[in-house]
Amino acid sequence: MASRTDLGGAECPIARSLDDVGEWWSMLILRDAFDGYTRFDEFQRNLGIAPNMLTRRLRKLVDGGLLERRRYQARPPRHEYVLTTRGREFLPVLITLAGFGDRHVPADSRSIQLINRTSGEPVDAVLVDRRTGLPLDELDVGFAAGPGASAGMREHYALSSKD
Repeated sequence: MASRTDLGGAECPIARSLDDVGEWWSMLILRDAFDGYTRFDEFQRNLGIAPNMLTRRLRKLVDGGLLERRRYQARPPRHEYVLTTRGREFLPVLITLAGFGDRHVPADSRSIQLINRTSGEPVDAVLVDRRTGLPLDELDVGFAAGPGASAGMREHYALSSKD
């Protein structure tokens, strides 16, 4: 079995993030955590994941600071897994992935939708310009080297921005 490359020290924030959540079981566990699942047996039942795999993925999400492990029963010891602030900040990624799936990997009909929890009405996730508040599409946005970028990263984005 090939060993997995450690991306935790990569300069690119996408690569570093994939080191924490780039495995599909992890994303599905986080999706279920957003839906209110917290217990091992709930995740296992809903996902159909093997117990040993679920144990490893939960440990990785806890170690990565996305979930917090809390004891809810002393005897026998039982724990729940609750989203941390860092974990809750992953929601836009899941929303974007769900939208991508609806558009490019469609089922017969839309199985889930993004809603306003207060009104129950469907909502759309959109990118907006910070200054104008106007919506942006994929042709309006791109990546650029940030203030802390290395010379290599700056060169990468200088080359990628040439037409």
